[in-house]
Amino acid sequence: IFMMAKRFLKYFFTGTAVLLLLCILLVVTFDPFYQYHKPLPGLKAVLTDKEYQCAGSLKNFDYDAVIAGSSVSENYNNHWFDEGFNCTSIKAIRSYGATADLCYLLDIAFQDHSINYVFYNLDPSALCADPVTTFESTGCPMYLYDDNHLNDIEYLLNKDVLFEKIPYMIAQSLTGDYDEGNSYNWAQWKSFNEDMILGLYIRKMNIEDMKPETCYQDKLDGNLALLCAEIEAHPETQFKISIPPYSMLWWDNIYRNGETESYLYNMEQAMEKLLTYENVELYYFLNDREIVTDLDNYMDLLHFSPEINQYICDSMIRNDHKVTEANCHEIIEDSRSLAYQVVNELIKPYEDRIKVDIYD
Repeated sequence: IFMMAKRFLKYFFTGTAVLLLLCILLVVTFDPFYQYHKPLPGLKAVLTDKEYQCAGSLKNFDYDAVIAGSSVSENYNNHWFDEGFNCTSIKAIRSYGATADLCYLLDIAFQDHSINYVFYNLDPSALCADPVTTFESTGCPMYLYDDNHLNDIEYLLNKDVLFEKIPYMIAQSLTGDYDEGNSYNWAQWKSFNEDMILGLYIRKMNIEDMKPETCYQDKLDGNLALLCAEIEAHPETQFKISIPPYSMLWWDNIYRNGETESYLYNMEQAMEKLLTYENVELYYFLNDREIVTDLDNYMDLLHFSPEINQYICDSMIRNDHKVTEANCHEIIEDSRSLAYQVVNELIKPYEDRIKVDIYD
């Protein structure tokens, strides 16, 4: 009996070890999070999980341009930039769009790649966010972000990776109509229309006193320091920075939070600083009335349809909406005019359809 038990344990542990090694080999071979290599020949780069795939793809893919930004940048099609700027682009996406997070991802890209273009989406909210990374505090799998493969065990022996991620990648590559240019795209099956955005906007009942324009100065300085450090460290790279067109309900919301003047100040200071660099081009869309006042372009206060993403890309290709030292202050004054026109006039026809937060 003892010998039988001994043989059983031997076969059991040997079999278990072989099974674990096979699982590891399978994950390393197909590598759906692209931690070790780019897609195998015949398979597409199926990028749908930015928290798990962004770092690895930036390390291992072939590219010479980066589309960096928040969730409003996810609905760009990489091919628009590839064709318009004669480049091969990849996305560096962080939903919050925090400056420190995007700079962290850019550092990964620059480490082993020669980058000709960075198409950087600068969200106004990013200028007044804390200038620190948020990956760890929001539960991102940090073992996929570092260069230490010894801690990849959670990836290598993960049943979801084995039974969901790998089959999904293969299916999308061989039988699906997945477009690699639409990496991380979330617009499919989403609705962009007036009813949607009005239904999601919960308006503050009370209007706060307007805050001092410099109330976010420390955070503004910290975020600009991070972004400018990237620009200065890579003078050979052209940074095409765009400020996206949030909806007019966003203008209404920041007014009721008492933040209109501080946001305008932040953007003006940022533009003045960024325009001092020869390798920076700046594009501004927040005062594009045709877009921001048409609520059918939006899903919520911030997120616009892919058609607007293409409009932004095409505008940069044509050098439209370009900010210069000569028109920088004029653009901010025009934005100020739009902001107060929204709260005093343009919002009025919609007020009976907007939900009000009676508890604020």
